[in-house]
Amino acid sequence: MQYDITIIGGGIVGLATAYKILKQKPDIKLQILEKEPGVGMHQTSNNSGVIHSGIYYRPGSLRALNCISGYTQLLEFADRESIHYELCGKIIVATDQNEKAVLKTVYERGIKNGLDKIRMITAEEMKEKEPHVTGIEAIDVPYAGIIEFKNIANKLAEIVSEKQGGKILVNQKVMNIYTHSGYSEVVTEKEVFPTKLVINTAGLHSDEIGALTTPKLDLRIVPFRGEYQKLVKEKEHFCNHLIYPTPDPDFPWLGVHFTRMAKGGVEAGPNSVWAFKKEGYKMSDVSLRDIAKSLSFPGFQKAMVKFIGFGIGEYYRSMNKAAFTKGLQKLIPEIRKEDLVPGDAGVRALAVGRNGELLDDFVFAENQWAVNVLNAPSPAATACLAIGDTVSEKALARF
Repeated sequence: MQYDITIIGGGIVGLATAYKILKQKPDIKLQILEKEPGVGMHQTSNNSGVIHSGIYYRPGSLRALNCISGYTQLLEFADRESIHYELCGKIIVATDQNEKAVLKTVYERGIKNGLDKIRMITAEEMKEKEPHVTGIEAIDVPYAGIIEFKNIANKLAEIVSEKQGGKILVNQKVMNIYTHSGYSEVVTEKEVFPTKLVINTAGLHSDEIGALTTPKLDLRIVPFRGEYQKLVKEKEHFCNHLIYPTPDPDFPWLGVHFTRMAKGGVEAGPNSVWAFKKEGYKMSDVSLRDIAKSLSFPGFQKAMVKFIGFGIGEYYRSMNKAAFTKGLQKLIPEIRKEDLVPGDAGVRALAVGRNGELLDDFVFAENQWAVNVLNAPSPAATACLAIGDTVSEKALARF
């Protein structure tokens, strides 16, 4: 059987894309190939569970546009499908005078992105919301919330396979793609699937899958592990909302923060270290192949030189709980090492350009055989349905 569309990768972005395509064109023959035994097992399930508002992103960027649209769609979908979430709000805190200018820039971006309910608050107002936080001023972001994105992914999978007529095949690791005039053959460990169009939403493996149809890609996906600690039950009252620091504009991460979890509890972190395996959730997870692919890319070599001091500091905090705690004390000075127990870890797909730049926006690439989602950093989970709109529009223009 020849499929019209084969989506490679059954994470939340691939599922949302299938959902949007089949919603617009119900008669299309569509399948999702997922290498794991279930959907949404990596970045979809191993993240902080934060519903992002879009405050951080450059106005007009793909991240900003998709986040704002995706935020609304996500909440409407969750309401319609009775999926629990909570708009608990968050504060973004400046802890010293040097951070005030950056905080103001973040606020101005939020206003330009249409978030008219955010407001600058004083240290006194901040203390009313979060009595244990120390800072000189903050942004109050009432839009932010918490959700378990795996629940969204499972519901999307249910709708796609049971109501829309799409097929989801698990344990189907893609090994190769052979391109022909007008169609491709997607080769897994088990079968060969003829298809008119490939959509690549393979997350951590999107560069490798993309290279099968687009040989000269100017980026490489490098895995970075974010490691969390959890507050012990007795200290969960330290965090009422989501508590974030003022972001460092030189880095693509938002810094260590405190996150109330939809499933209960409070996580603190993450640090961010280069993972030695694409799905390397522990320091001991090592793939020589994945290490070689990262190190052989000129862009990653340049990035390592540029950010070596930052990287050493992150590894030090990874191995030294006291150093990790010190980072958290910038926001909540009362935190002690004994207040923390090991939490979960996630692995982020960080796209690095050939010149060593850390790509901070969504990246799509397409040709006659494929539509590739090559970089979908946070807020991709929040924005999944909007990304689904973007990719489905590119795909359905072929049919």
